[in-house]
Amino acid sequence: MAGVMLASVVLSLASCKGPKLRDADEAYDRGEYFDAATIYRKLYNRYNRKEDQWLRGELAFQLGMCHLKLNQGNRATSAFQNAIRYEYEDSTLLLRLAQAQQREGQYNAAIKNYEAYLDMYPDDWEALVGIRGCELAPQWKEEGSRYIVKQDKYLNSRRADYAPMFLDKNLEYIYFTSTSEKSMGELRSEITGTKKGDIYFSKRDEKGNYTRPEIVDGGLNTEHDEGATAFSPDGSTMYVARAVRQDWPTTVEIYTSSRSEAKWSAPQKFEITADTLSNYSDPFVSPDGQWLYFASDMPGGQGGTDIWRINLKDKHGTLENLGPDINTKGNERFPNVRTDSLLYFASNGHPGMGGLDLFVATLLPHEEGNKDPMDHWSIKNMGVPMNSSADDFGITFGKGESGYFSSNRGEARGYDHIYTFIKPDLQIWISGYVVDKDDEPVPNAVIRIVGDDGSNQKTASKPDGSFRFDLQRGVKYAMLASADGYLNGRQEFESDTTEEDAEYNVDFVLAAMFKAQIVENIFYDFDKAVLRDESKLALDSLVMLLKDHPNIVVEMASHTDRVGSEKYNQGLSQRRAQSVVDYLIANGIPKERLKPAGYGESRPKTVTKRIHSQYPQFEEGVTLDEEFIKTLSKEDQEAADQINRRTEFQVLDTTYEY
Repeated sequence: MAGVMLASVVLSLASCKGPKLRDADEAYDRGEYFDAATIYRKLYNRYNRKEDQWLRGELAFQLGMCHLKLNQGNRATSAFQNAIRYEYEDSTLLLRLAQAQQREGQYNAAIKNYEAYLDMYPDDWEALVGIRGCELAPQWKEEGSRYIVKQDKYLNSRRADYAPMFLDKNLEYIYFTSTSEKSMGELRSEITGTKKGDIYFSKRDEKGNYTRPEIVDGGLNTEHDEGATAFSPDGSTMYVARAVRQDWPTTVEIYTSSRSEAKWSAPQKFEITADTLSNYSDPFVSPDGQWLYFASDMPGGQGGTDIWRINLKDKHGTLENLGPDINTKGNERFPNVRTDSLLYFASNGHPGMGGLDLFVATLLPHEEGNKDPMDHWSIKNMGVPMNSSADDFGITFGKGESGYFSSNRGEARGYDHIYTFIKPDLQIWISGYVVDKDDEPVPNAVIRIVGDDGSNQKTASKPDGSFRFDLQRGVKYAMLASADGYLNGRQEFESDTTEEDAEYNVDFVLAAMFKAQIVENIFYDFDKAVLRDESKLALDSLVMLLKDHPNIVVEMASHTDRVGSEKYNQGLSQRRAQSVVDYLIANGIPKERLKPAGYGESRPKTVTKRIHSQYPQFEEGVTLDEEFIKTLSKEDQEAADQINRRTEFQVLDTTYEY
């Protein structure tokens, strides 16, 4: 019954002099969404009687589809909700409503409609990708990134401006596409309702700012829709996408133009394949000039539009699809190849915030023995604020981590605008102090730091012993401190990969060359000379120190406290010193470089700055001899005896040779 009623209404519409439903449908099928929306809206407003409600549902759905294609998420959401209100039956209605809500950042509402749609079609890839993007978007918002994004105040007009691209490495000129009212063509685009796109450029002035844009003169711009541009590395050849409508359908093709004396020639069609039905757009030339990357819906891809490349230096024009890691059943567009292993692109087939998102792909190394000839990539969403719930695409890089891209975020009419971005360098430092074993600063010590990224830095400590270096993320560093009259000190350090400013601390404690130095954490069992296992960590550090200084001869001295006879303590300390020497010899230190000495209780320790900081009850400069210790409390006597029980080393000679 409903089908008969619909047929009757369509026949009555066809006989009307006003806008026709058939005209709207045909315009939509041709991709002329602005014109189609205009007709659908007039019909929707015209048929408002109670008996026309079901027809209004169909018109609302079609109107929503037009707004969705025109990047007008808010209008699309309202239209789809009207279609539901009028009980319009279409298998994709909930899916399209969810996509419109996702474009508006209404992630919870979108998830509910995606889930309802998946109840009917559990394997639908659009819904699965959409719901995953809605789940990740709040996380990306919360995490943010170090990118700073601003709408450019010079390049944008009141219409659509998009696909910025630098002419060459000098960054003197930037080109982009605009539908500004200043564009040359008189024709209005049936797709967007604005003027058809022309190519503009802007030149950098003496202050480094880009001036107000100028339209490219000559034969480059035509009555057709000019789109994204790309340039050969030397800036002499332009590749430009052009939407050509001879009859129907409109197809997008890539043309080339040559630059001579600052003027561009009339473009010539660049033949990629003999296929005249497929679209070829979004050109980009690799930095070495060998490959032209582009987006196409030609057969043989993953679905939607894929990113392909063709060899410009091969007379046979070798053609390659970038494969399923990058390309999806959705649309992958606007490639930008920074290096052989780093590709940026836009996609709505990978989980994103809504519409097209910007992604970065990193080429993975081929595993040894893997016979798979295909390249594999790691794909990462560029996050917030580079991406939004709207379309974000067409990225180009200037100096370092800065440049331009396109977005229609916050634009109710769906117009694209050009945004600047910059990712400030991370502020990462490593700082510390160079001091001696008594906590006294060592001024003018030379600190060297070498990273596994090839970096090599050197500085000198200040009078207070302090130093500071700039670092990079995720790099392993080897550090060396040296000073006249001191043994060298080594440290190793690895900075983490967290994307935030940070300062790390590493201190060097240098041993004075000809002064007795305590070796901390050497332990023996009571009244024995056998080293305990927990002593080996300190002794291993001593082994490394001696290997770093192969020309020194050292005395290894052991001292006891005042408990016991002098003769017994002398013998015990000698045995303990020999135990240390034996350990060092067993670990590769020649015995000729080691002199064991047991001093028993004959050399009580004088309190240093370091000892005073650990035991503030003892004044700096006081000698902890038996006479002084007897004046102390029992608790302090035990502390003083502990200080006197120690192992020390002292350099005796610096001219040892094998």
